[in-house]
Amino acid sequence: MKKDKVLFVCIHNSARSQMAEAFLNHLAGDRFEARSAGLEPGVLNPLVVEVMQELGIDISTNQTKDVFEMFKRGDMYSYVITVCDGANAERCPIFPGIVSRLHWSFSDPAALQGTSEEVRAAVRNIRDEIRTAVEGFVAEYA
Repeated sequence: MKKDKVLFVCIHNSARSQMAEAFLNHLAGDRFEARSAGLEPGVLNPLVVEVMQELGIDISTNQTKDVFEMFKRGDMYSYVITVCDGANAERCPIFPGIVSRLHWSFSDPAALQGTSEEVRAAVRNIRDEIRTAVEGFVAEYA
C-alpha cells in the first residue's frame, strides 16, 4: 500500500511541526509518511522533546529541516499542513503536484512566558492540541 506523504511546516521546525510529524508517524505510520520542516530552521526545543517523551515518543535525535530545501529538491506531498500562525503560513512554498494545503494554528512554545512549570504546562497543552488535530486528520483522511 502506498502511503500518502504529509509535510508539517512551522517557523523553526523546532516544536509544533516536530510534534505533529511524530504523532502522525506514531498513530498512523502504516498509512502516512510524515515529515516536517521550517521556514527558518532552528534548534529542536528541549522542552518539546521532554513532553513528547512523557508519552513515550522520542524525538531527541530529530534534526530541523528547511522547507525551501525540500521544495528545491522537488519533494512531493499529498498534504502540506502549516502549524504556525496564518501570516507565516503564507510564506510556505507551493509544492508541485496535487497537494491539499491545510492550516492548523497553534501557539508557539518558544514564545511562552511564565515560571518553568507554567511554560511546561502550556507546552503540554499545545502538544495535546496537536495530537487531537492529528487524530482528527487520521479519522478524516485515512
